[in-house]
Amino acid sequence: MTTAYEAAELLEVRLHGHRVAYRMAGDGPPILLIHGITSSSETWNGVFGHLSQSHTVIAPDLIGHGQSAKPRGDYSMGAYASGLRDLFIALDIDSATFVGHSLGGGIAMQMAYQFPERCERLVLVSSGGLGREVSLLLRAATLPGSELVIPLMMKAGLLDAGRSVGSLMGRVGLKPGTDMEQMAHGWATLADAHAMRAFVHTLRASVDPSGQRVDARDRLYLAGEGPSLIVWGARDRIIPLRHGEEAHELVPGSRFEVFAQAGHFPHLDEPARFARLLAEFIGSTEPGMVDYSRLRELATSR
Repeated sequence: MTTAYEAAELLEVRLHGHRVAYRMAGDGPPILLIHGITSSSETWNGVFGHLSQSHTVIAPDLIGHGQSAKPRGDYSMGAYASGLRDLFIALDIDSATFVGHSLGGGIAMQMAYQFPERCERLVLVSSGGLGREVSLLLRAATLPGSELVIPLMMKAGLLDAGRSVGSLMGRVGLKPGTDMEQMAHGWATLADAHAMRAFVHTLRASVDPSGQRVDARDRLYLAGEGPSLIVWGARDRIIPLRHGEEAHELVPGSRFEVFAQAGHFPHLDEPARFARLLAEFIGSTEPGMVDYSRLRELATSR
């Protein structure tokens, strides 16, 4: 059995000719953990062992991230959702509780929208796609030529060990701690040209210099058809807490939990609490059932 802080083994499957890396352990109701941009399945290490004691836990490296392939191709939310559906098919998993952090939250919502029969519950953690505001650093990375400038900065050693990017993050409002460490680590991965290209394509698919341009709020009422949990860090400087508060108001019957001392990564700041909350939420709710006549009624009444 995977212990609380032990990383599950990194496995691999080929989908459509591309390598997809993932971690999978445990036995029980499936949970899909979807990481954010420039991150990987490693971000869930602190909760993986807790959850795999009573659940089958699947944490992929999204295409373009971690140890998965980084091809030229489609990095839209819809493409990511379809790729995770294909991973489910390859692993013979029918449905799961979708848990998405940051970009992963947007992907989880997209996957629930495209493939509602596969979504038992929806858990959004400091999620993207719920409002326009996002950190200045991410908006700046969408500017024309950023894919040329960032590699030059790294080649010059300006981002060495995350020191300079950490200083920059401090100037745009991020505080020392988990948020700065994780963002600096993520940016350090962009020294790889293929990862850099995937990052830019992924970011520009949902963000522009004025903020997030993919907004799920006009369809968020559909999430009320199944159990939903929204988790946010009160000190999040990357995506504001207000986005979570407004999403909670838009999703009938949703549960909203704020980690008062956490920033953008509540699952890293308080992993044991996060794992307990998620396990309790799953254990106290029944999987959502798709009623297409109900979905048709909801969609056409708006």
